[in-house]
Amino acid sequence: MKRLFVLISISLTVFTVFKCSAQDVLLKINLRGVYESKITLLPLIGPKALQPLVEKDNIKEGEIVTLSVSNSQLPAEFVLRFDYKEKETSAPYPAEKRIVINNQNLELWVNPPYCNNNDSTWFQKEERENRLIVSFFKGNNRRKEKIMLLQNFLLNYDNIQSKFYQLGIVEYEKQRNNYNNWIIAQSKENSNLFVSHTFRFQYVPLIDFKGNEEVRRQHITEHYFDGIDFSDTLLVRTSGLKEWITSYVNIFGAISNNESMRDSLVILAGKNAIEKAKVGHPKVYGWMVDYFYAGYEAFGIKKGTVMLQQYLDNPNCLTSKKQQIIKRLEGMAKLVVGTQAPDFRLNCIDGSAFDFHAFKGTSKYKLLLFWSADCAHCQQLVSRIKSWYNETGNKEKLDIVAVSLDDTETEVPKWEKATVDLPEWKHLRAKGGVNSVVANDYAILSTPVMFLIDSFTNIIIAVPDTLEQLMVALEK
Repeated sequence: MKRLFVLISISLTVFTVFKCSAQDVLLKINLRGVYESKITLLPLIGPKALQPLVEKDNIKEGEIVTLSVSNSQLPAEFVLRFDYKEKETSAPYPAEKRIVINNQNLELWVNPPYCNNNDSTWFQKEERENRLIVSFFKGNNRRKEKIMLLQNFLLNYDNIQSKFYQLGIVEYEKQRNNYNNWIIAQSKENSNLFVSHTFRFQYVPLIDFKGNEEVRRQHITEHYFDGIDFSDTLLVRTSGLKEWITSYVNIFGAISNNESMRDSLVILAGKNAIEKAKVGHPKVYGWMVDYFYAGYEAFGIKKGTVMLQQYLDNPNCLTSKKQQIIKRLEGMAKLVVGTQAPDFRLNCIDGSAFDFHAFKGTSKYKLLLFWSADCAHCQQLVSRIKSWYNETGNKEKLDIVAVSLDDTETEVPKWEKATVDLPEWKHLRAKGGVNSVVANDYAILSTPVMFLIDSFTNIIIAVPDTLEQLMVALEK
């Protein structure tokens, strides 16, 4: 079993504040130290995360540019991106700084190459939130370093029965309690600012150092949520919540020895986290369900999505994904082995018409693959299928029908380029992407998704998640 017990030390740079004003907020930027720069503001969370909200181009050194941010976007965490030229003839080079914008107008003096250096880039003296987060983490990192040293000692010391080891446990608990009390005190002292709500992501959970490795892991997972108040609705407005929950899930994932064990443990992690959030505010409860649904879909953990069904009818669960989850569950129930695959008609990449049921190909089976050339998981799966398909004898086993759900001006060209390297596949594109009729018929909410289908009866033979599962299905 892998040793995973490192300090639960999530040093997050989290910036968020209260919503207090109905007016738009101004961010005034004084550009220094470079010839010119394009300046872009991108939100960190929400439906348009990391998509440009405001852009200003050709800002010269010494110039002042003002960005106006609608109050409807606030409070929020942002990435302030600089694509700068040090000289007129230089190529643009990127630099990024995370900031928070709320009800307070801000003024920033910035030298892009050193935008995260407090000596070269700073806000006005009366700015509150960004200054507080810097000062908090300065003190936090200093205090947590001492606990980390003690924890590493206890985790790696061989003679756990020795008096020296027992004294180490006593000192560790003293330091841990002092640290956690400091976190709580900082939260209360700055309770008028939302950033104080994020401090508790730093809380250090209990570890039973008298037990074996399994006991220690169990203690960490059982006490991971001790420092968090799930009734706090403002948690869902931070990127820190997602990072903190991901760290929790990774504890389970790190001890899995195979894919099946990984799936079971990640489902357990989801159930544990949702049950903890269930006693909190409905928004936080719903956020937790949404988080795990997205994760289960991304990694093809279908049993995890099924597990979420028990929470959908709870009126206290304000999930934004309820209809998507229901649709996915209905599709999983309908599109099972032994049922007939839905028919569809699309155009091939060369413009010719393609009728799925009528297509018999040259093999006993046809693989229906829903994918996107702009999806990293799809690229990995397609690459593996391509290598396997080109091996001797595999092309006789099945024909591949690849339905692209790429639908934007940037996605479609990537798909067209990707098909060049896959000349023996049937390439179709469903206009409308995941909102297309064929995607709806097959309950596709994310990609990649595969169906192995009998070429002559159009009966679903298997619904593999991986190449390995596809290979097993073909050997039956």
